[in-house]
Amino acid sequence: MSFQSRKQKIIEKLDRVGEIDVKKMALELKTSEITLRRDLNQMAADGLLYRTHGGAMKVNPHEIPHTFMNKAAKNVGAKDEICRAAAKEINDGDVIFMDCGSTVFRLCQFIRNKKIKVITNSMPVVYELQNSGIGINIIGGEFDDERQAVHGRIAQAHIARYHTTKAFLGVDGISRRGLFANSELEADITQAFAAQSVKTYLLCDESKIGKETYLQFADNSIVDTLITNSRSPELEHIKKQGVKLILV
Repeated sequence: MSFQSRKQKIIEKLDRVGEIDVKKMALELKTSEITLRRDLNQMAADGLLYRTHGGAMKVNPHEIPHTFMNKAAKNVGAKDEICRAAAKEINDGDVIFMDCGSTVFRLCQFIRNKKIKVITNSMPVVYELQNSGIGINIIGGEFDDERQAVHGRIAQAHIARYHTTKAFLGVDGISRRGLFANSELEADITQAFAAQSVKTYLLCDESKIGKETYLQFADNSIVDTLITNSRSPELEHIKKQGVKLILV
């Protein structure tokens, strides 16, 4: 069976049931799990589905833009392991911040059954958690279409009104010199979240460790815990600065 034929059957199955399991779908298509995973990764990169650790979920193209989903689909295995570890840090009754990072977005699938409240500036997070039973507080402010997130002065003022037990954040880079971002708007939101939370968790795959980008906006002191799949020597320097490491 060709990729195009498998792709069509995968889309039809997702339209019917909303999600698929790699092992079951491979048997149904009479193909190998390796081939099916490759198909799903390609379809996720094309924005046709949302890749999960054990399969895939349907994406509503009218809700989450392909550009965001393409980013969320990169390093999907590592991101899911990071988010699975992050979910274990969340308890029923917690009030948490979630920012607009593509790794943080993937945390949604692991917390849908928790009795918590989420405060977020990310529209994809809102779409993913709706109808889950989780309380959702959407931050107001200026909407950034490319990032599918709310930023700006009003957003920061909104965040300042709330106090959470935990914040789950992403950055464009972290090194011994501190936290880095590609946007001043995102840096401001990250700092606002961290300032209003008892504990701050940074979710970073190995591509972000030791990376220094456009703007160094904060010291590592604002981070309580870094969850990563990296084994970079840079982590020892970050750890010495008082950051707890959870390695997956």
